[in-house]
Amino acid sequence: MEKSPPEPGPAAAAEEVAARFRSLVDPDHVTSIRQMQHLILGRLQDSNAVLTHFNEYSEQCFAEVSSDFASKARLLKSMKADLEHIFTKLRGMKRRLAATYPDAFPDGAMSKTMDQRPDLESPLD
Repeated sequence: MEKSPPEPGPAAAAEEVAARFRSLVDPDHVTSIRQMQHLILGRLQDSNAVLTHFNEYSEQCFAEVSSDFASKARLLKSMKADLEHIFTKLRGMKRRLAATYPDAFPDGAMSKTMDQRPDLESPLD
């Protein structure tokens, strides 16, 4: 029986494919691409370091002001409730004054002055 020529092993086939791919690409271009990738990697690492530092600084600042901010928000809510109570009382007093002394307020004047408080829910312009 005749033996057929031995087939190359997988390692030899892989070397052949790699050699053919290397012949398709200019080595100078590959070197240029690797240098550019290295430069981009350095810039990305620098950017990452800057952003990490900024995040740590922001977290520290937020920790310092968050309790103060929360207390000021509670104070503003309390002040709003107090002002609403005061305006409710004032409207009641104005109605009683208008009912007790109708001649003191000309027709239509009371409706104009009855509620001139600003709307606290609307945004400022």
